[in-house]
Amino acid sequence: MAAEFPSKNWKDYELLDSGRGEKLERFGKYILSRPEPKALWDKQMGEEEWKRMAHTAFSPGAGFGKAGKEDSGTWNRIKDMPDQWWIGYASEGGPRFNLRLGLTAFKHVGVFPEQAPNWEYIYMQTTKIAARNKSQNLPAPKILNLFAYTGAASLAAKCAGADVTHLDSVRQVVTWAHENQDRSGLDGIRWIVEDAMKFVARETRRGNLYQGIILDPPAYGHGPNGEKWKLDECLYDMMLGIAKILSPKDSFMVLNLYSNGFSAMLGETVVRQAFRLTKQDKMQSGELVLSDRFGKALPLSIFVRLER
Repeated sequence: MAAEFPSKNWKDYELLDSGRGEKLERFGKYILSRPEPKALWDKQMGEEEWKRMAHTAFSPGAGFGKAGKEDSGTWNRIKDMPDQWWIGYASEGGPRFNLRLGLTAFKHVGVFPEQAPNWEYIYMQTTKIAARNKSQNLPAPKILNLFAYTGAASLAAKCAGADVTHLDSVRQVVTWAHENQDRSGLDGIRWIVEDAMKFVARETRRGNLYQGIILDPPAYGHGPNGEKWKLDECLYDMMLGIAKILSPKDSFMVLNLYSNGFSAMLGETVVRQAFRLTKQDKMQSGELVLSDRFGKALPLSIFVRLER
């Protein structure tokens, strides 16, 4: 199992320090202090230095600690900064796109920086499949991004020449993702606001296949019509559905999990059982990790990747 970090060449993001349940991050030219339960160690910088550097700090609200509301709260401005701003992502030989960030009521800002290694993997795999398809006079690879949020993974696949379907149950974040596409000079992504389980079941009935499937499911969630999602109860059934619509040849799948109770080994077992892997299938798993200026490693999610 591997530990993967964003490239240090990403100029618009940096984890400055972490500890005592918080992290201090730079997004572009603005510095944010946010809660981070996994930062169990001491801060390297003092409290006054954190306050001096930060433009804004997030304070958890009354829902903190309650399922589905644990991240709700308010931002306390320390220095002047806008509610929304843009950053870029670029890597040598990899994807290039722009992302709008914003101070939401749920601690999040519109991007999960630790996901950068997944963006690179998606771009690399899609590029290889697109080249193979072209050599065989086949259309561009179809890539499905479920629980797609503001769409960084969708943009990575689109940069590689894919026919991308982006699905999320929240209309506002799909609109946000559309803005990111436009600002990145890209077009043609298919936008869907729907419950992921219902969509996968319908694609199965229709016999539609994808050469790449990306999913980053939350611990808890709701579909646009009140459908309930609970990771512990729904993940395996979702993976059984994914196994039916992932092409058996020249394809890949990326599963990302944030839940504290899930390990990379558990994710591997779920994928292995759902897909009934053959000797030709390749699977890898590991953790996505941020490292601050002082070398403290902050693991934030686990991934499982499958190549066929």
